[in-house]
Amino acid sequence: MTQDRELQAIAQRYARRDERLAGLERYSLLRPEVWQMLHERQAAMLRLLAAHRAAPGSSLSGPDGPLPPAEWRMTEVGCGAGGNLMDLLRLGALPQHLTGIELLPERLDAARAALPQQLRLLAGDASQAAVEPGSQDLVLQSTVFSSILDDALQRRLADAMWRWLKPGGAVLWYDFIVDNPRNPDVRGMPMARVRALFPQGRATVRRVTLAPPLARAACRLHPAAYRVLNTIPLLRSHVLALITKTP
Repeated sequence: MTQDRELQAIAQRYARRDERLAGLERYSLLRPEVWQMLHERQAAMLRLLAAHRAAPGSSLSGPDGPLPPAEWRMTEVGCGAGGNLMDLLRLGALPQHLTGIELLPERLDAARAALPQQLRLLAGDASQAAVEPGSQDLVLQSTVFSSILDDALQRRLADAMWRWLKPGGAVLWYDFIVDNPRNPDVRGMPMARVRALFPQGRATVRRVTLAPPLARAACRLHPAAYRVLNTIPLLRSHVLALITKTP
């Protein structure tokens, strides 16, 4: 499969997904399983970033100590409507230091409407994006690779992300690790595959997110059931990983 065909297939798969979910509130932040998933992931991400900033050789640390988020340079692959970029702005990042890349025009339009004008948004294939090599402290992806079914495109995108990082920078990775037998449009991304994509990286891994079908069923009984079941690591379907490019 050529790269262009796979990109077209990704767009078609997302269109089918959006059509299937039209009118549903499955991802509404007002649903108890959704906000609990989000809060868990955000807290784990902040802990990883705090530890990374304090680590020797981190690009987030300068000669006088850890750098404030206003000095971080970050790019998100598959930024969607801009939710994760908004979180980075709330963390203290400056919009002119952020870049979002999005394949789907309608999602990019939504991001442009929601985010500050100084924040750079790029359209199209992220593996070909105009991001300067060695310029980024962090490169983020959230459930993007699980939507790419072509191994070669996964490899090209991972190589581009790694190339953009400064020495001491890191990929911030969030994706699910198991296949969904009811959804042929996605594939699980186990850590063995992630490590193969970033063989030179040093990964710090956290298993997070109660498997969504189980989370929805649990919260129909009671919102607190999410926290109870989420204490069992084997019931968590995603990983949050910080993959560091050692100096």
